[in-house]
Amino acid sequence: MSRMNLTRRGFGALTAAGIAAASSGLASAAPRQAAQRLIKPPRLRPGDLVGLVAPGGVVNDRLIEKSVQNIEALGLRVKVSTYLGAAYGNYAGSVQQRLADLHAMFADPEVKMIWPIRGGSGCISLLSSLDYALIRRNPKILLGYSDITALHLAIHNKAGLVSFHGPVASSTLADYSREHMMAVLCDPRATYTIPMAPENVVKAQTMPHFGIRTLTQGTATGPLLGGNLSIVAALSGTPYAAGFRGGLLFLEEVDEAPYRLDRWMTQLDLATGFANAAGVMVGVCEECAPEPGQRSLTLDQTFDHHLKPLLVPAVTGYSIGHIRHQFTVPMGVRARLDTERQTVTLLEPAVS
Repeated sequence: MSRMNLTRRGFGALTAAGIAAASSGLASAAPRQAAQRLIKPPRLRPGDLVGLVAPGGVVNDRLIEKSVQNIEALGLRVKVSTYLGAAYGNYAGSVQQRLADLHAMFADPEVKMIWPIRGGSGCISLLSSLDYALIRRNPKILLGYSDITALHLAIHNKAGLVSFHGPVASSTLADYSREHMMAVLCDPRATYTIPMAPENVVKAQTMPHFGIRTLTQGTATGPLLGGNLSIVAALSGTPYAAGFRGGLLFLEEVDEAPYRLDRWMTQLDLATGFANAAGVMVGVCEECAPEPGQRSLTLDQTFDHHLKPLLVPAVTGYSIGHIRHQFTVPMGVRARLDTERQTVTLLEPAVS
């Protein structure tokens, strides 16, 4: 083995090279926001063709039938993806099958909207193999929530396309959800104000977690970014992370214990810092109370711990999440949060 005789200058050069290489590696691991301008998909029109897909959890005939009925009730047509009935464990087919269905829908010029039947789990496995150039060349509406968050954040970062956190195709659409979903997808207004669902206010009388709580008052403006809390946390530190510095971060979760919410909130705070957001909105978190008799923080205490110290506007109980009365959130679109009026106002159209 040869020995290298290092001078002080040579050692310094090698050290500098090592630091540069390490910095390069860190940079490549950091979330990369789309450098190109934000692309807005064409608006949805009556009679448009909707691609029905299942990029996450496995689906059954009942969910497929309900989704088809939902789409047709909106005056739209349906195209069923090739592998929609596939199953691979609890996933709706293998990674290759789910990718093939997504890519086929983006490539089909007749398909104007891609609507997952459900979330579940598994979307995160698709991110490294998605054809983002194909998606950017063929912009179209992608709508869904829960596990679909992984697709929204990746597509925002890698393709710069506006996608939509809102009902899945099998959702039971309340009037509130349908009204705001169709307004955002079909009507490109310069501004559009979304009030919180009055039905949720009524529910709060017997189910307190539906109540709106303002932890820090004020108004804040920035691009809307976020989604399902567990997925947003899982993607932190990856190229698909929610880069919510200067943005309006929105979060929702379902059926998780407060200690898990605390862990994910801590992870996001360590990775980016809630104080660096323009504002924070937490939706209605169903089934997230501690088990009876379990020693635990309450749901409210968990969010208070992370959000009350903030100087930026912060609220919980907004009409986002695994709930029937939810509004559709366009990812990356600039908006204004007003805690006094309890509204979110889109400051630009979400579709072209």
